[in-house]
Amino acid sequence: MLMIRSIIRPERVDAVLAALMEAGFPAVTKINVVGRGKQRGIRIGDIVYDEIPKEMLITVVPAKDKDLVIKIIIQAARSGETGSFGDGKIFVSPVAEVYTISSGVKEESDVADGVPS
Repeated sequence: MLMIRSIIRPERVDAVLAALMEAGFPAVTKINVVGRGKQRGIRIGDIVYDEIPKEMLITVVPAKDKDLVIKIIIQAARSGETGSFGDGKIFVSPVAEVYTISSGVKEESDVADGVPS
């Protein structure tokens, strides 16, 4: 299993969530975040805004679905046809173990020793 964390523009969140739901990936955690990327914030007149509001979406998917989920997020989160600075980033990490809190059951993972198969 892989954890996909995407940091995107707040105005694109609904489109990304709808696209993931439609594709069969409804399990997403959403967190309000602030930060800056390569653009180092935004300058408006004499004021520099270096803490830009973004949203982080976190989902865990089987490794076989990684490319599809990334494609869905990129298509739904991108501004316009070619995108623009500040559209966001996607980070992918292996998930070694997953437990359901209510049952205590360990879910099956396609990762052995922290390395995707």
